[in-house]
Amino acid sequence: MESWELNSLDVQPHQPQVLDSESEGRAIVIQLPAGEKLSEHQVHERAWLLVTDGEIEVSDSDGGSVTGSTGLLAIFDPNERHEVTAKSNARLLLVLSP
Repeated sequence: MESWELNSLDVQPHQPQVLDSESEGRAIVIQLPAGEKLSEHQVHERAWLLVTDGEIEVSDSDGGSVTGSTGLLAIFDPNERHEVTAKSNARLLLVLSP
């Protein structure tokens, strides 16, 4: 078993930390400063995005959006376009799986 205390990791803005990467998927921690964005993008895998600290707004290409803080979980289908904006300094766990 491996484990991490996500909010205690030394993750710097613009330097995502890959916790694990296997054929079954990847787990990545992202530190997103207030006001910054993960501009509209897509990944080829299914994506689960969990806010572990802070507040974000997530927008999809259909014009839908949701704002949430610690505990918000957003799930994206493969190739679904989305954008993430940090409303405050935010720590995110991104899990990708084929």
